[in-house]
Amino acid sequence: MNILFMGTPEFAVPSLRMLIEEGYNIVGVITQPDRPKGRKKVLTPSPVKVEAQQHQIPVYQPQRMRDPSVTEVIAQYQPDMIITAAYGQILPKSVLAIPRLGCINIHGSLLPQYRGGAPIQYAIMKGETVTGVTIMYMAEGLDTGDMISRIEVPIGDEDDAGIMFEKLSLAGASLLQQTLPALIEGRCTAMPQNDSEATYARVISRDDERINWTDKSIRIYNHIRALRPWPGTYTLWNNEVLKVWAAIKPGDAGDNKYKSSSIAGTVIDISPDGIIVSTGDGVLILTEVQPSGRTRMPVSEFVKNGRLTKGTVFNGGV
Repeated sequence: MNILFMGTPEFAVPSLRMLIEEGYNIVGVITQPDRPKGRKKVLTPSPVKVEAQQHQIPVYQPQRMRDPSVTEVIAQYQPDMIITAAYGQILPKSVLAIPRLGCINIHGSLLPQYRGGAPIQYAIMKGETVTGVTIMYMAEGLDTGDMISRIEVPIGDEDDAGIMFEKLSLAGASLLQQTLPALIEGRCTAMPQNDSEATYARVISRDDERINWTDKSIRIYNHIRALRPWPGTYTLWNNEVLKVWAAIKPGDAGDNKYKSSSIAGTVIDISPDGIIVSTGDGVLILTEVQPSGRTRMPVSEFVKNGRLTKGTVFNGGV
C-alpha cells in the first residue's frame, strides 16, 4: 500500500519515523519549503525533510498546495492513503479526492476542541489540565472531519508548549501505530464531530505575544508557558521589548506575602525570588527574561546593573 506523508515540524517526525520502522511503503514526503532561520537567515530544511532524506524518501516542497500542478504531482505518487501531521497548508478538495482510503490527519487536541493551527498553545493558555491527540479524516473545513481515534494526555502545572509538543508528538505516533492496521482493513468506525462544541485555536500573532498585566496572575503564568520556547511573550520596558520567559506559578512561592494596590504592570519589588509585578488580581514573580538585543537570562543577572527599579510600569499598565 502506498502512503504519502505530509508534515513539517518536529511534531510530525515521530509519526513518520514510526511508519518507516513498521515497514509501511512511504512513496513520498511533502513538506513546507526550506525557510530562513536564525539571525543569519540561513535557509533551513524542515525536521520532516531531514528525516525523510535520512531514509532516501523522495521529498516534494510545493509553495502553494492549491496550485493545480501540485495536484497533478501528488496523483503521480498513486497514494492509497495520505497521512498529515502539522503540514501547515489546507488540502484542497482535488487532493483530498486522490487516495482511495482517504486523507487522515494527526491533530494535537481532543477535537472538536481547539481546531486550527495552535491547539497545543491554546490548551495551555486556557489552563487545561488534559489535552490529547485526535486522528481524523480530513474534510474541506478546518479540522472538521470525522474522528477515527483519540488519546488523552495530561498537562502538568509547569509543562510548557515545548514539553507538550514532545508529549503529543509521541502520543500521536503511538496512536497512529495502533489505529492504522484497523483503518487499512476497514475495521474503524469514524464518529462525526459535534460542531456546537467546537472551539478554535488560531495561529499565534504578534499581538498574542504581548502580556496583558490586567489579567489574573494565573492567566499570565499560563500565557508565558504556552508560548515557550517559541515565540515567547513580551512586555514593554523603556519603550523596548522585554521578553518574559519564565515565572513562578501563583501560590507556589509565597507570593501572597506581596500585596499591591498599584496599577497592573507595576514592579512592586525586586527580590531574590525575582521581579514582583502587580497583576489584575495580585502579583506574578518573573524569573527569566530577555532584554532587547541580549540573550535569555535569570532575573538575578538581569537586575545587576540596577536599571530596573521599583515603581517601573511595564506596558504602560496594560
